[in-house]
This record gives sequence, C-alpha cells and structure tokens, in this order.
Amino acid sequence: MATRKEIDPLGEREIPKNAYFGIQTLRATENFPVSGIKAPLPFIKAYVLIKKSAAVANSQVGWLDQKVAKAIIEACDEILAGKLLDQFVVDVFQAGAGTSFNMNVNEVIANRALEIFGKQKGDYKLVGPNDHVNMGQSTNDTFPTALHVSVLMALQPLLGALDGLVGAFEELGKKNAHVLKSGRTHLQDAVPVTVGQEFSAYGSAIADASAELRKRQENLHAVALGGTATGTGANTHPDYKRLAIVELAKQTGFPLKPAKNNFEALQSHRPAQSVSSGLKELALELIRIANDLRLLASGPTTGFNEITLPPVQPGSSIMPGKVNPVMAECLDMVAFQVIGNDLATSMAVQAGQLELNVMMPAIAYNMLFSIQILSNYIPVFTEKCVKGITVNEKRCEQYLEKNPSLATLLAPKIGYLEAAKIAKQAQAENRTIKEIALEKKLLKPADLEKIFSRKNLLNEQ
Repeated sequence: MATRKEIDPLGEREIPKNAYFGIQTLRATENFPVSGIKAPLPFIKAYVLIKKSAAVANSQVGWLDQKVAKAIIEACDEILAGKLLDQFVVDVFQAGAGTSFNMNVNEVIANRALEIFGKQKGDYKLVGPNDHVNMGQSTNDTFPTALHVSVLMALQPLLGALDGLVGAFEELGKKNAHVLKSGRTHLQDAVPVTVGQEFSAYGSAIADASAELRKRQENLHAVALGGTATGTGANTHPDYKRLAIVELAKQTGFPLKPAKNNFEALQSHRPAQSVSSGLKELALELIRIANDLRLLASGPTTGFNEITLPPVQPGSSIMPGKVNPVMAECLDMVAFQVIGNDLATSMAVQAGQLELNVMMPAIAYNMLFSIQILSNYIPVFTEKCVKGITVNEKRCEQYLEKNPSLATLLAPKIGYLEAAKIAKQAQAENRTIKEIALEKKLLKPADLEKIFSRKNLLNEQ
C-alpha cells in the first residue's frame, strides 16, 4: 500500500497515501478499536459546520488568509454534500473530550483543502489541521457545540414523527368515540370509558412528551463556541466568538447564542441531560402505550381481544395462523434502549471534573443513538400498527354488559353496601347488574334506564 509520512509531537508515522485523515486520526484508530461504530452523520455535519463558521469568522477578522479560508469552506461544503464521509473513522468510544474526533475532522478538511490548492495531502504548511482549520478553537469548546447542534438537527425529524403518531391516535379516538367499553384499574373491571377516550389519552400523552422535548431543546441554543481551552477564549480574536456563532446560526437555522458563562458550558452538560431525560420520559410513555396495545389485542380467544392490530408477519415458526403484536414489541425494545442510553448519558454528565467534562463523546453517541432509533421506528409503527388498528365492538359490548363495577352507578340511589351485594351476585351468577337490579325491584325500570344510559355511564353533562 502506498503511504505518505506525517509528523506529530509523538513522532513520525506512515499514513495511507489516499487517506484524507492524518497521523492523529491513525493513532486514534489504533488506540480505540472499541465498537466499530463511527460518528453519526448529524454529528459529522455539525462539526463540519463549526469548522466552516470558524473559517468565515477568522477570515472576517483578518487572521485567516482569504484564499485559505475559501479552500477550507469549499472542503466543508463538499463534506456537507455527502463526500468523504468514509474518512471519519474514529470510534465513538475514544479519547476523553473528543480530541481524536476533532483532529479527524481537522485533518480531513485540511487535506481536501490542500488538494483544492493542487498540493499533496500531508503538506500542512499552506493549510494545517491545527494552525488553520482549528484556528481559534479547542476540542473543549467545539465538541460541546457540536453536541448541541447535532442533537438539535437530529431532533427535528423525531418531533415530526411524533406529530404523526399523535395524529394517528387522535384519529382513532374520533373514529371510536361511540364505542363504550369497560374501564380497568388495577387490571380489574372499573366504570365505563369509550375506546375513543383511551386512544385520545395515548395521543395526549405523546403530545405532552413531544412538547416537553420542544421546550427543552431551547437549552441547547446556548453554545460554548469561542471558549477554547477551559473557557478562557485563549488564542481568539476579540470579535471571533460573536462572528463565529452568528455564522453558525445562519448555517444551521437555529437561534444559537453564546453561552452565558463559557466556563460553565465546558464543565456542565445539564442542557444535554435535560433533553436526554426528555427522551427517556417519552420512552416511558411509549412503553406504557405499547404494552396497553398488546394487552388489549391479546387473545384472540383467551385474552381481551378488544382491538385487532394489523398483521404484518407470521407469528410463529411452528404454530400455523399465529400472529403476534410484533410492532408494539419492537417499540418496547427501542424504548428500553433509550432508557439505557439515558442512564449512560446521566453517568457521563455527572462525571465532569473541574474545568471540563471529558465524557462528552459518550453523551453525544448515546443521545444521537436514541434519537436515531426513535426517528427511524416511530413512523413505521404509526403506519404499520396504529393506523391499522380496528376495534372489536361486539367484544367491548359483551364485557361491559357483565361488568360488576356498573353497580357503582347504583350506589348514590341504594347505598354502597347494597350495590356491593348486587355486584357480588352478578359475578356469582354471571348476570348483568341491570338484570339483577330489575329483579330486586330496588328502583323503577325508568330510573334504571336513566342510570344505565350512555349519558350517565360517561357522566356527560
């Protein structure tokens, strides 16, 4: 294999001649052969946008040669268009703080900029990874900025997917507003609800979790860019931070602003944790709803069988005709993973020490992984599961007729203890509350009709 020589403070190494990454990236691949998982696309794009914005700002203040800035910006634009993505080879589990990935980005951009100038890769005198691409920057400030920007970028498709899921549940709610059924508390029969009310509650829960994520993402608008090492802003022009963040906001479309306190922005990642916690809270709601759907669809002969989930594949390799609630089961597993990712993020967030939290790579990976799997699966779950749910109205009616909790509605007229006797007798004889109440002549038939009317069952005013 043809190679080229590169030098860093630790010595000289041979680099594959055609590689756009350089010596520090090579060392990272050797030091951290951990998972084989590389940086997710939103994170790569966020970092490249930072490098582009920094080049613009440094050019504006006169620190970076205009021609060099132009080449760096052109290289960034090529990567943002999808080129050279295979050159970002550092594992997501890497050196603390993410210096390895920052240098991976610096080296790829520098070598592509050199090509634009007609120079050889590795000839860093004209365009260097540290001196030019990384000008006015440190991993300390660029990595947390990339974390914020990448999560903001990744969140937008997820929020759109959640809107679709909410809409599907709301539509089911409207469609089945007329279907009365037994409510259940403690998995025991309770006073009636409608199928529509159940589905509308699912939609409302997801809408609330989504709204909370929208609110918490605003915490990410404040970025550390310009803080450089430890938050001091060392090696930057006085106007650089403002110009770089203005440019980054323009490039991303997000209302980014300088962190209130650069030192805090490097030490604390509470803003990221607030979003990660929001993802976990969403996951908890998704698990609850998925498990309700599995329960309501259980059977068909020995379970609730109140709804039918769309069949999407055979359910057994041995039992013919069996169909399982696989879409809801997959949603459970996705949500379990999100909860695990949040725990890993929480451990990384609390591990910051003194002037820097060096566990940022774990925070970035886990948050973006959670967003990715939710964004990938929720639209599929919406289309292949929720939108195709049908309600077994006859089964709902059968359960409701013999629900002993309907005795609750008699209690205001005949007292709690007498109503309890009727409920117990109805269960023992497998009869309806209304039937026994009529038989005992405790109330007039007209009064019983009123008590067991739909309006009274649902407490409609």
